[in-house]
Amino acid sequence: MTDVQAVPLNPNPAQAVPSEPTPDARADSEPNEVASETLYIQNLNEKIKVDVLKASLRGLFKSYGEVLDVVAHSNLRMRGQAFVSFASAEIAAKAMREVRGFPLYSKPMQISFARTRSDAVVKKLDVDNFETHKAQRAEHKKNSRYTNPLKQKFRAKRMAAEVDGAAAAPAPKRPAVQMPDEYLPPNKILFLQNLPESVTKDQLMALFSQYPNLYEVRLIPTKRDIAFVEYMDEASAGVAKDALHNYKLDGENKIKITFARK
Repeated sequence: MTDVQAVPLNPNPAQAVPSEPTPDARADSEPNEVASETLYIQNLNEKIKVDVLKASLRGLFKSYGEVLDVVAHSNLRMRGQAFVSFASAEIAAKAMREVRGFPLYSKPMQISFARTRSDAVVKKLDVDNFETHKAQRAEHKKNSRYTNPLKQKFRAKRMAAEVDGAAAAPAPKRPAVQMPDEYLPPNKILFLQNLPESVTKDQLMALFSQYPNLYEVRLIPTKRDIAFVEYMDEASAGVAKDALHNYKLDGENKIKITFARK
């Protein structure tokens, strides 16, 4: 793997098929869900610009195989969500297993399979049916325009506001309770923070290869102060973590090392 690194909590998230979002593209997180070439990602940091977010996701996932497309939007219905399409369902499944829960920009990603194929996947794997696929997607989008639960909710709120003469106040969000990084359970993948922005992959490889069973080092191109280091097993990762936590890589700033979230 190379650069950067979750199951939906909202039972009715607004999902879309990559390239042309449609509400029913969202995926269930049940054990018997059907594998797909496209992953649906939720709980992304909404403060990050879309182009930066897409570049980070591509950098994170390209280490698993060819990334056909990354789709994300800044509109209200699609904020905090994205779709990443691969050349095969096997690649997508491996990426989901290993990246789910990864705290991208301080928020653990929730990942599941998308329910439908993206345009990029169909164009790559079933080009003869691409036009049919596009027509079906457009028809579905048209038919669901007035039946989408999220849109119905917004429409009802708007009508209520017009009747009352004022917009309804948004319901306060319950703060998410998250386990501190220091108390995370063992993992063969380590999460590095507070790295010098000038750090290179070779430097980290040299540092962590002092400890046995190193598998790989992954950097995030758009956020150079964090990285992931993976070992062959949890025990080896724990040894490296205990030895190098608070190590001054540049002689000044201490690097923070914790187990990555599973």
